[in-house]
Order: sequence, then C-alpha cells, then structure tokens
Amino acid sequence: MVKVATADRLLVNRANMIEHQLKRRGIKDPRVLDAMADVPRERFIPESLWSEAYADRPLPIGHGQTISQPYMVALMTEAMALQGKEKVLEIGTGSGYQTAILAKLADKVFTVERLRALGRDAEHRFAEMGLFNVLVRIGDGTHGWAEEAPFDAILVTAGAPEAPQTFLDQLKIGGRLVIPIGDRAIQTLFCFIRERNQIVKENYGHCVFVPLVGHYGWEE
Repeated sequence: MVKVATADRLLVNRANMIEHQLKRRGIKDPRVLDAMADVPRERFIPESLWSEAYADRPLPIGHGQTISQPYMVALMTEAMALQGKEKVLEIGTGSGYQTAILAKLADKVFTVERLRALGRDAEHRFAEMGLFNVLVRIGDGTHGWAEEAPFDAILVTAGAPEAPQTFLDQLKIGGRLVIPIGDRAIQTLFCFIRERNQIVKENYGHCVFVPLVGHYGWEE
C-alpha cells in the first residue's frame, strides 16, 4: 500500500512539474514536454530523495555531482530543436536523466562520462528502461567523440570556461551546441549554431553547473 501511494504521489508530482515548472516558465515544445512527462526522474536519484524528485532544483547523485533542475533540463533540450532523426552527443552523463530525455527525442545518443561509477550506473538504468539507442563511453568528454562525428546536436551538462573547438568541429552544418560557459561558480547558457560560414550564438540566461573537467575544460 505504501509503495502504491508513493508511486501515485510521484505521478502527481511529475504532472505538477510539467504544468508549474515547465509550461508556466515558457517551455513550449510538445515533444520535450511529452518526454519530460514520460521519464521518471526518481529512477535517477537515491530512493531517500524520492520525495524531492520533482522539486525545482538540482539534487545530489554522489561523487560531487548533481542531477540538473527539471526546468534546466527542459530548457537545454528545447534549445537543441530535435525532430527525432538526429544523432546527438552528450557530454556529462551523470545520473543519465538528461540522456534518457534525449533518447526519447533523437535517433541515437552518444554520451560521455568521466566518472566510471556514474557512467556504468547510468548504463544499467538505460538497459532496464529499454533505452537501446544510447551508447555510453567513459573518458574525457572534452575530446568529444570524433569517430562518430559529425553530430546534429551536442549538449554539455557541465560549465566550461569557453566552447571547446573540438565540439564545434564535430557539429554538422546547421548543428547546435548547447553549453554553459563562465567560471566555476556561475555560467551563461549558450546555443552555438554552426552555419556554413559562421557561428551564430544565442543566449539563454544564467545557470549554475558543476565544472567541465578535462583537457579542454577546467583542471580537476
């Protein structure tokens, strides 16, 4: 009975998240909203935090990392403008929640996580959830995934001092790179669109992410 009541409450909280955190704050893409409604955020956090699964804030997932605020996940995903046939690269798998959202919206998702424990746990979750269009790599994500390039979109879930050229080089013409840029404390979310002869940059406002650690990011 307790488990049923908990499951029912989580469903209500997820529906409230869609209405109050996402729609009211300007998330409009119906595919993004449907994906956020379909993926259970509680599957990606410790059970002790389930009561906060749909709170409008990041939550700890261990190893000094966090699962992003639902609104930020939706905003970054909407900025990618996915239609369903894309090949996507994600840098920073973390718990795998953002990855799972992308897997609902793209054809293939390649995701890189530098922390082996997080990457392998996320990989197991994807298998349990039947998300077989996701491939996980453990390593320095700032190098991208050159052998699978070019990508239609690249999403970076950690704050970088600048947009690594490796990511821009691995984008298709017309591709979109969504990345937080700033210092270790606060960043601005940008979307870089690679056109044939130039890079167009869109500003999506301030945000706070863990640092992007790696060769073309911050030192550990």
